Amino acid sequence: MDTSVAQRVWSLAEPLAQQEGLEIVDTEYRHEGRGTVLRVYLDRAGGGPLGPGHAGGVTLDELTRFSRLLGDVLEVHQAVPGSYTLEASSPGVNRRLRVPEQFARFLGHRVRVRTVEPVNGRRMFVGVLREVHADGIVLGDLPGDQAIRFGDVAQANYEHDFALPKVRR
Repeated sequence: MDTSVAQRVWSLAEPLAQQEGLEIVDTEYRHEGRGTVLRVYLDRAGGGPLGPGHAGGVTLDELTRFSRLLGDVLEVHQAVPGSYTLEASSPGVNRRLRVPEQFARFLGHRVRVRTVEPVNGRRMFVGVLREVHADGIVLGDLPGDQAIRFGDVAQANYEHDFALPKVRR
């Protein structure tokens, strides 16, 4: 995956998403099958397990509109080399967490974190997100607490607990 393309697309798409009342959860740019796919994951602004995006998420109409608008912006800026397929998608239940603000919305919830290199002999952690700091997070119930720096995170996702009752609005 070319992370520079994904980062460039994120920076171009972010103002457009904000204008539409959405937020970018993640971007992917990778080869799949016979072609290249640029995927932008979106949710309602402030979405999370208890936020507005969790209640209904982003609609298909919103994704379609955003995809058309973003396609025009990317073409004008020639942000993506060669031919590709643009997909705008919902992040799904176990959404990825990329930036500190996203982590902060999931305080008190279970998250799964995979690190680039082992931290205390492990690369996979699943626990309750206890703290979010400028440089990293603290997971609890592992047993004990485990601090993980953002620079050490390869991937992090919210872990939805399907056994919990639904929150009514």
